[in-house]
Amino acid sequence: MKHLLSVLLLSVWSTAALAGPALQGDVIADLNALQAQLQDGELSIVVERATAQAERLAPGNQADQWASALYQQLAAGALARQDQHAAAADRLAIARGLNGVDSAQAARWLREEASLRRAAGQRDQAIELLSEWLSNQQDIEAVWQLTRLLAQQERWEEAADWLEQALNETPALTEAQQALAIAVFRNAGQGGQALGWLLDGLSGQSDAADWRQAAGLAQQAGQAGVAAGLWETAWQLGKLTEQEDFWLLIQLHLAGGTPARAAEHLEQALDEGDIVRDESHLRLLANAWRQAKDVEKALNAWHALALDTQAAADWRAYGQLAYAWGEEGQAKQAFARASSLGDEEAEQWLASFN
Repeated sequence: MKHLLSVLLLSVWSTAALAGPALQGDVIADLNALQAQLQDGELSIVVERATAQAERLAPGNQADQWASALYQQLAAGALARQDQHAAAADRLAIARGLNGVDSAQAARWLREEASLRRAAGQRDQAIELLSEWLSNQQDIEAVWQLTRLLAQQERWEEAADWLEQALNETPALTEAQQALAIAVFRNAGQGGQALGWLLDGLSGQSDAADWRQAAGLAQQAGQAGVAAGLWETAWQLGKLTEQEDFWLLIQLHLAGGTPARAAEHLEQALDEGDIVRDESHLRLLANAWRQAKDVEKALNAWHALALDTQAAADWRAYGQLAYAWGEEGQAKQAFARASSLGDEEAEQWLASFN
């Protein structure tokens, strides 16, 4: 940024002066000398001399004010090279407000001032200046800069509006532009559109972070089934391998309408010893098969859970599930076991068989 601003501001008056009112010879010579000093790094001298000349000439006629503006730009160039970006921007703001400065040159200084404001961390001012610049100019780079500034200020809806224009005028996005687009769409409440961007770029070569981000966006967009499908694909591709990834896989399948897939993963993990065969895991498996409405597997899982816990409530729940699915033999045996463990509600269920 510092190098770019220096390049912009070193082209002080050599080309700009041609567009303004005619300057006196001594003023031209002085501007030339100061520009040479600026290029030689005599920055403090340039700021002091340019400031004095700019203030002296500012009250004069149109030509004097044009010269004053050029001196202010020289001072801005020297200040920018000292990383005094806000002070440099102030000088350009003064310059472009003087009489004798045509609209084209004022616009160029406005654009440079916006860059200086951005470098100084004055984002709101930079946003105003870039918006003004873009009201009269076609500048796709400035549109992307404005979008990023708005995002940094968390002005997401405005950022999304400018982003639409940027996307329409940019044939191929860089990685940074794509990341910005996704962030803006997501935070502007347009997660579905952000997800579309991510899905277009996902492949077997994408890293785990891309798959995680896509699944997260799908969740935010209320597309739980898509999130589960993305996580499942990444799991199968070996992109997600941690235990916490496995448990999120289970949760996504349960939330996304594919409980049978969650149950299959749980069964495989239990069989292979990847997770402990304890009460919590058996209960999760039983509930997954029940949610999947697989009668045989759900009843087998609830039976296994009740055998493991020997809790009256689990035997009763197993019996109620069996009864609801027309498996009266299993239901009666389950209620009998729950009753023997002191469950009064199970006794009432047993009575209904007589």
